[in-house]
Amino acid sequence: MFIIEITGLLKNGDFEKGPNPENLKGTEVIKPDAIPEWEISGFVEYIKAGQKQGDMLLVVPEGERAVRLGNEASIKQYVNVTKGLYYSITFSAARTCAQEEALNVSVAPDFGVLPMQTLYSSNGWDSYAWAFQADYDVVEILIHNPGVEEDPACGPLIDSIAMRVLYPPKLTNKNVLKNGDFEEGPYVFKNTAWGVLIPPNIEDDHSPLPGWMIESLKAVKYIDSDHFSVPQGSRAIELVAGKESAIAQVARTIPGKTYDLFFAVGDASNSCEGSMIVEAFAGKDTLKVPYESKGKGGYKRAVLRFTATSVRTRIMFYSTFYTMRSDDFSSLCGPVIDDVKLLSVRKPRKM
Repeated sequence: MFIIEITGLLKNGDFEKGPNPENLKGTEVIKPDAIPEWEISGFVEYIKAGQKQGDMLLVVPEGERAVRLGNEASIKQYVNVTKGLYYSITFSAARTCAQEEALNVSVAPDFGVLPMQTLYSSNGWDSYAWAFQADYDVVEILIHNPGVEEDPACGPLIDSIAMRVLYPPKLTNKNVLKNGDFEEGPYVFKNTAWGVLIPPNIEDDHSPLPGWMIESLKAVKYIDSDHFSVPQGSRAIELVAGKESAIAQVARTIPGKTYDLFFAVGDASNSCEGSMIVEAFAGKDTLKVPYESKGKGGYKRAVLRFTATSVRTRIMFYSTFYTMRSDDFSSLCGPVIDDVKLLSVRKPRKM
């Protein structure tokens, strides 16, 4: 099978190639195919960096251009993929109005509604990830604003849409858990320093973080070693919303057998300071791991020993407290989880 690997921006995924002037009415794009490589529907605006909306300056995260989706507006692009493979989509988005906003991302027959009411970074932008399994060799990637606001132009800004193939990790004899080091995950933009949010209520079969579920009301943040302190390897998870930010995985276990759950707890070196506690769960067993963060990186290791009571044991992590970054007092942050291993405990041989 010929595998189509996609790593990076979609065609004109940063919207730097814009409409011809005759296809613009002010900022409104008036022709469906005016933006190269994209097809639009509804009230879509082409936004330049530094443009103002009333007294508010519209900030473009990368480059000089972005699009804004008004009420019921959408953008879409057809992409060649390999049928049966999993893919993740990463894009950056910003709210421009006070109302609650959400985005509907879809690749038929899959879709997801990504809430945007919580802002996790102080620069006004967040990057989001969403995943799907390709049912066809060509898929339609569609991002739609389902909002109905008084102002038809009141909608989110979209920029930098990228994709990558996800290879679901296989179980090994070195770890009962899949993807315990979080190395397999969504595309991370190389020149952005705010990580990628994995939205809440994401199930395992379509997770941008293969092997893991996001079992919470808020997102978790996928971070990279190029921009953050990571305990091991090049990727990790930051639990950015207290008990509302949780990851989980169901592991196959043998009832009556003893297991050790190893993991690292640290901080991302992003000015997230203070007393933190990560709570680890293995079935009905729990462990609270305190971590005193100076916001400059570092980590400690912990282990939770438990005896399995079922053939399947739910492993879960969340942060006890909400924490704000000390350099802006507005960005949610939290402890970092990495290098999670679940191993059975070998009983010593009798002499």
